Amino acid sequence: MSAGNGKLIIRLDNVRRIYKVGVERIHALDGISLRLYENEYVAVMGQSGSGKSTLMNVLGCLDRASSGYYELDGQDTTRLSDAELARVRNERIGFVFQSFELLGQLTALRNVEIPLIYSRDGWLSRRRRAKKALERVGLGGRIKHRPNQLSGGEKQRVAIARALVCDPSILLADEPTGNLDSKTSESILELFDQLHREGQTIVMVTHEEHVAKHTKRIIRLEDGHICSDLAAEDDIIGRGDGEGKML
Repeated sequence: MSAGNGKLIIRLDNVRRIYKVGVERIHALDGISLRLYENEYVAVMGQSGSGKSTLMNVLGCLDRASSGYYELDGQDTTRLSDAELARVRNERIGFVFQSFELLGQLTALRNVEIPLIYSRDGWLSRRRRAKKALERVGLGGRIKHRPNQLSGGEKQRVAIARALVCDPSILLADEPTGNLDSKTSESILELFDQLHREGQTIVMVTHEEHVAKHTKRIIRLEDGHICSDLAAEDDIIGRGDGEGKML
C-alpha cells in the first residue's frame, strides 16, 4: 500500500541487511521494497526480531543495507560516503528516541541547538530557530530548564523540538512513548498528530496498537519481510475486535 500522492520521500528496492554471527548469517531485512510519500504518517510494527529496528536504522542512515537501493528525498544514499551520510542524517532526518537522549548539563534551548552546531547559520540564527522549535512543541516557557527540571513528557517534547529544528524531510520516532505514563503518552501522540496535520512526514516504530492507531498507514514486519502494508482503517489485526493480537 502507498499513498501515491505527493512527493516521493523514501524509495526502498529489494533492501537486505545481513549480519554475520560466527558462521551464521542473519537476514534482519530480507528483500524489503517500500515507498513513502510526503506527509504520510506511518507506523512500523512487528514482534521482537522482526526487523523493525533494523529498518529504522537503515531509513535513518544509521546503518547501511547489505544490498538493494535506498533513495531519500531524491538522493541515492547507497553511493554516499560516511561523511555524506552524516550530513544527510543531520539535515534531512529528525530522530526521536524512547530514552530522549538529552544532555543533562545543557538547557532545553542548548539541547535543541545541537543539530545546528555544524550548520552555516550564525549563533543568533541557531538560537532563534531552536526557540521557535521549542515554542512549536509547547515549551516556549521552559527554554532555560535542564532535563532534571523537566517531566518525562517535557523531555520528550524537547527531543521532538531537537528533531524538528533542521526542518527534516522525515521524522523517525522509535517507541517515542515507551518511557511515559498513559496520560503523558496521549499528549505526545496528540503532538505527533498535530505535526502531521502541519505537513510533517512521520515514521514511527511501535509495538503498541493504540499508538499505531494514531497513524494513517501501518506496515507490519515478520522475519525481515513486510507481511502487511495497509491504511490504518483497513488493518484488521489492530482493531481489537477479537481477532487482534499484540505485535
